[in-house]
Amino acid sequence: MAHLYYKYGTMNSGKTFEIIKVAHNYEEQGKAVLIFSPAVDTRSGEAHIGSRVGFKRPAIPIQENTDLFESVQSYQPAPGPKQIYCVLIDEAQFLMKHHVLELTRIVDELNIPVMAFGLKNDFQNQLFEGSYNLLVQADKIEEIKTICWYCDRKATMVIRFRDGQPVNEGEQIQVGGNEDYKPVCRRCYNEAFHKQS
Repeated sequence: MAHLYYKYGTMNSGKTFEIIKVAHNYEEQGKAVLIFSPAVDTRSGEAHIGSRVGFKRPAIPIQENTDLFESVQSYQPAPGPKQIYCVLIDEAQFLMKHHVLELTRIVDELNIPVMAFGLKNDFQNQLFEGSYNLLVQADKIEEIKTICWYCDRKATMVIRFRDGQPVNEGEQIQVGGNEDYKPVCRRCYNEAFHKQS
């Protein structure tokens, strides 16, 4: 029986590396996978995902109007060489509610497991639309852990930086890397903004 998995973690927790590893494991056994990623994230180039450790893979871009169920079904005509054994989603926090519901249909109607990887909360500690809906709909939820940038505690939040200073105002979606965001624990997050006041 297939499941919808939501694997969340802060920045630098190895989410994309995990996708590439899972894809490799399936493909080494001759089992095809589909990798999707929201089109808004072009840090590794269009139609690609990339990990901070240097690995890169092609991915199918998800636009606002993409129907993920139809996309997967079109690759799944019948058992055989074109059969899809797993669907992998990078940066799943950027999905819209209808995308998440389409993922549930892939699991329930096509019996294909879906593993979605993404952030849980944004730099203001609010849930993204995609993460909220995945937390509601997922059969299995798992945290991918990493450590705080400033201490040895577990990172559960992220700080956005502008010109080297922490900020907690602005648009929710601003794609960036280590120069823009740091994974932090709750204590270091709160201390960063108390120092400013």
